[in-house]
Amino acid sequence: MVRTASDHIPRAGTVSTDGVTTIAEVARQAKVSRATVSRVMNGHATVDPELAGRVREVAARLHYSPSRVARSLSLGRTQTVGLLVPDLGNPMFQQVLRGANQAARRSGYRILVADSIEEPQREAELAIEARRQCDALILCSPRMPEPELVQVLDATRPVVLVNRELTGSDVPTLTVDYVHGIRAVAQHLLDLGHRTLLYLTGPAESASNAARLAGLRQWQADHPEVKIEDVPCGSMIEDGYRAVDVVLDSGATGVIAFNDLVAFGLLGKLDEAGVNVPGDLSVAGFDDIDFARYARPSLTTMSVPQADLGRQAWDQLQALLQFPGQTAPGPTYFRPRLVQRASTGPAGSTS
Repeated sequence: MVRTASDHIPRAGTVSTDGVTTIAEVARQAKVSRATVSRVMNGHATVDPELAGRVREVAARLHYSPSRVARSLSLGRTQTVGLLVPDLGNPMFQQVLRGANQAARRSGYRILVADSIEEPQREAELAIEARRQCDALILCSPRMPEPELVQVLDATRPVVLVNRELTGSDVPTLTVDYVHGIRAVAQHLLDLGHRTLLYLTGPAESASNAARLAGLRQWQADHPEVKIEDVPCGSMIEDGYRAVDVVLDSGATGVIAFNDLVAFGLLGKLDEAGVNVPGDLSVAGFDDIDFARYARPSLTTMSVPQADLGRQAWDQLQALLQFPGQTAPGPTYFRPRLVQRASTGPAGSTS
């Protein structure tokens, strides 16, 4: 068949002004109404299967896909979910985001990220604003006080809570067993002969920090021969860097940092001060972010399944979107595991 130049000129209504095939052309070639095309492309099961097949065949041949805006208007949804984190600069939250985003994309959703930059007083406002722009919300490690959190959860449904527990709430919750984790790393240091430990605490508003402290108290009650001190620190690299004097003055032989970032800062300053790790001092972190294995020395830490938290948060949120009003399951707990590397060693091992 010989084509003329006119063969390449689309008929009126075939494409929009920006060159994209329109729903009107799909409807014309499939010999159905535009409303039928819309129902087929949005997955409605009320359309006759044979008719739906014809519409899909024409849509595929014309490379037609409904615009996101049109689809959102048709469905009454934005196909977007919000994710609020306290610090997007923290690699742990980046991995939670990655897991949620990968899972959401497979279902045709996008993630809108809000970062409270460790300012708990802004979280409620950010959460409500994000929810207004999205179909649902994932709240990750919120620092806000519990009474405020209850109000925010009620105002932002459907919502899933990650890395924070709320007793009596019917909101789906996924959290890490920090009590088990902190006990495991303390036991690891005890097994290496350390009897004087120091915990560099995280943000005062952090629920996971409170769980770590509770776990340490429980563990110390079972091991009265071990002295454990905790000192305020933070969650950033610079917090660990600044803590070196407190660490060295404490007389501890083993240090547990709130997270890997704090441990990195401490390791850097200890190296500058000429302190041998682990010969003079053992250091352990928490989270097992990607950089932990590449630290010098490589960091012993408690590994948290960060991406799994994000993926399962999306799974539970999607269930709420598909089946509104369903009863949420009980809290889902993720148990961290010890990853022993070069930053911890026997107490007093420097020759």
